[in-house]
Amino acid sequence: MLRGAIAIFRRDFKKFTSNPFMLVMTLAMPIMYLLIFGNAIGGTITGIPIGIVQEQPYVHETSLYLAGLDQLENFHTQPDKPALFHVQSFTDETIAKNALADGEIMAYVVFPSDLEPGRTIRLYMDSSEFTVPALIQSGVFGAVAAAGAKNPIESVNVYGTVDYIQFFGVGVIVMAIFMTTMFGGGLALIRDREMGIIEGYFVTPVKRSSIILGTIGSGTVKAFFAGFIIFLVDIFIVGVIIRAPEDFLLVLLVLFMTSIGVTSLVVSLASRFSSQQEYSSVIAFFSLLLFMTSGAFYPVLGMPSWLRWITVVNPEFYAVQALRSIILRGQGINVIWPDLLALAIFSAGAIILGIITYRRTLE
Repeated sequence: MLRGAIAIFRRDFKKFTSNPFMLVMTLAMPIMYLLIFGNAIGGTITGIPIGIVQEQPYVHETSLYLAGLDQLENFHTQPDKPALFHVQSFTDETIAKNALADGEIMAYVVFPSDLEPGRTIRLYMDSSEFTVPALIQSGVFGAVAAAGAKNPIESVNVYGTVDYIQFFGVGVIVMAIFMTTMFGGGLALIRDREMGIIEGYFVTPVKRSSIILGTIGSGTVKAFFAGFIIFLVDIFIVGVIIRAPEDFLLVLLVLFMTSIGVTSLVVSLASRFSSQQEYSSVIAFFSLLLFMTSGAFYPVLGMPSWLRWITVVNPEFYAVQALRSIILRGQGINVIWPDLLALAIFSAGAIILGIITYRRTLE
C-alpha cells in the first residue's frame, strides 16, 4: 500500500512541477491578493471633489467664505496624505447644484452672505457612496470650526439614506455577469475543444469567426440574464428604488453592454488555453484584478494612485459607475454616456481580439 501511494505521489507531484505556468500562478496569486486586495479596500480617501458657493446676493466674498475656502482646501485627515478635498468655487448655487447632479462634485457648501452667527451654513452631499458622505460631513464641520465660525451647519443627503448593502448590491450585479461568463462562456469553449466539438465544426460551412461570435453571443445572453436576476434581487430584497421607466431601460442597456464586453474578454482569454486548469487560474487572477478595482467594495478614491490607473481600462469600473448613477442617484444618459462609450469601445476591441486570437490558436 505504501509503495503504491509513493508511486501515485511521484506521478502527481511530477505532473505539477512539469507545468511552469501553474507553478508561477500558484505563487503569484497569494502575492496579488496581498497587493491588490490589501490596497483596494480600506485605504485613506483623499481628493474628494466638492464645491463651495456663497449665498446670493452679495457684493464681495465674506471673511467667513474666504476662511472656509482656505480651511477646506488644506484640510487633512492625516499629515502625510494629500488634502481630503479638491475644492471648486462656484459663483451661483444653481450651478453648484447642477454640478452635483451631473456627478462633477460629490458635495457643495453654501456659506451665508453675511456674518451673522445665527445664519446657517448648508451642506448638500451625494449620499450614494460608501463612507464618503461621513468623511465630507466631518471634514466640513472640522474646517468650519477651524475657521472660527459659530454658525450652525445643516447637512442634506441629496439621494436619501443609502445603506452599504445597497451600495455593494449594485456591484454584485457586475460580479454575477463575470462569474456567469467565466463558466458559461470561456470554460464551455475549452470543454468543446477538449471533446473535439470544435474540430467537428470545421467539416461544416461554419466560418471560424462565426464560432467565436456564436460563443460570445450565447455567453452574453446567459450573462445578461444572470445580471438581470441580481438586479431584481436588489429591487425586491436589498431595497433599491427605480425612479422612472427610463431608468429601468437604461439599466438593461448597461447590463447588455457589460455582458458583451466581459464575455468578449473572457472568451478571448479562453481561446488561448487548451487546459481548464490553466484557464481557471488565469481567470481567477483577472476576476480579482477587475472586481477589486471596480469600486464595488470600496470607493476608488481610497485606492493608491498606481492601482487607480487600472480602473481606466477596467470595464467593470465603468459598469458599476453607470449602474450606481442610474439606480442610486437617478441620473440619466447625460451623465452615464462616457461610461457607455467606454463599454462600447472595450466591447468592440474585445470582440476583434477574440476573433484574431481564436484564429491564430486554431492555425
